[in-house]
Amino acid sequence: MRIVVALGGNALQERGAPMTVQNQRANVAKACAALAPIAQEHQLVISHGNGPQVGLLALQAAAYDHTSEYPFDVLGAQTEGMIGYMIEQELGNRLPFEKSIATILTMTEVDPADPAFTDPTKFVGPVYDADEARRLAVLRGWVVKPDGDHWRRVVPSPMPQRIFELSTIKTLVAADTVVICAGGGGIPTMYQPGSRKLIGVDAVIDKDRASAVLARDLKADSLVIATDADAVYTGWGTPEQRAIMLVHPDTLAGFDFPAGSMGPKVEAAIDFARNTGRDAFIGSLTELPALLDGTAGTRVSVTANGVAYR
Repeated sequence: MRIVVALGGNALQERGAPMTVQNQRANVAKACAALAPIAQEHQLVISHGNGPQVGLLALQAAAYDHTSEYPFDVLGAQTEGMIGYMIEQELGNRLPFEKSIATILTMTEVDPADPAFTDPTKFVGPVYDADEARRLAVLRGWVVKPDGDHWRRVVPSPMPQRIFELSTIKTLVAADTVVICAGGGGIPTMYQPGSRKLIGVDAVIDKDRASAVLARDLKADSLVIATDADAVYTGWGTPEQRAIMLVHPDTLAGFDFPAGSMGPKVEAAIDFARNTGRDAFIGSLTELPALLDGTAGTRVSVTANGVAYR
């Protein structure tokens, strides 16, 4: 099978933990321990989030001086290289020597008229308490919003249209190479209005939505959205919360999920299942084999009849 696995930024960096290289490498090692058996049996394409990492790089650049601030397209390219390197190394340590692994610097096209540019929703960087978040918003001109019990910076997150490097990715996958691509949703790129000149965009694309586009265009058999939650829940945080085991995409679309966290993952799974007729899975990376056989997490399938709970 051809499987696209989207690793959440918080699956690679535990929520609230110090963003050190050592912590990131330790989490990448855990992720690769789960991915290696899949890579040995299937064609594997790995995408990943970069919200914590790209936010940290932005803070580091801004701390130097104002003129050293980098736009998010450049920061996105940096995180693709950094995280891709760690995944390549840790996965390579767990696979046969002859297994090829490649990281592709990936550009993703966005629409300059996307309404997301006027309503930032993508969380980046570390978490803060409410008072510190509001102070930084005033000091740095940020937009901040609640993320669970914490607050974080948000930036525009336009919808992905297509992956520019798709043909290269297809060639590598067909040659049985494990491909790491579309990191952080890909580098946001658009054509300059009225021309065929590509330019970068100061935004961060949602990696789950980009992964759904990637999986669709690669004709993947499955899309796995790996996160720090073990399934999709209705009534999350209430006494009535229930884990969804199996659900039709149309039924799932009728539920309401937070826009900044589970919402994009659910939308990506719905889009992939609807557009391809194939299954999407949402759940914990540590349960990856069980996710794929439907015994863990949430399976989104056009063959489902309504919704079934665990």
